Amino acid sequence: MADDTKDMSFEQALQELERVVNQLDSGDVPLEDSIKLYERGALLKARCEAKLKEAEEKVEQITLNADGKPTGARPAERM
Repeated sequence: MADDTKDMSFEQALQELERVVNQLDSGDVPLEDSIKLYERGALLKARCEAKLKEAEEKVEQITLNADGKPTGARPAERM
């Protein structure tokens, strides 16, 4: 299965992932199609996680001086 999710935005991947989950939840999908949907869902989930990690790495925390005034920003700490 080709991974065409690499150029998807977070929103696109999430929307399609929701569609895949709904199809699987319906219980009306033949086994072979369920397997393909599951694999597609795994790719979409990975894309969403990657996009969230990218966003997290870009988030900055505002630094304050002793008086509580902003002095700049620093990268957010990683968990």
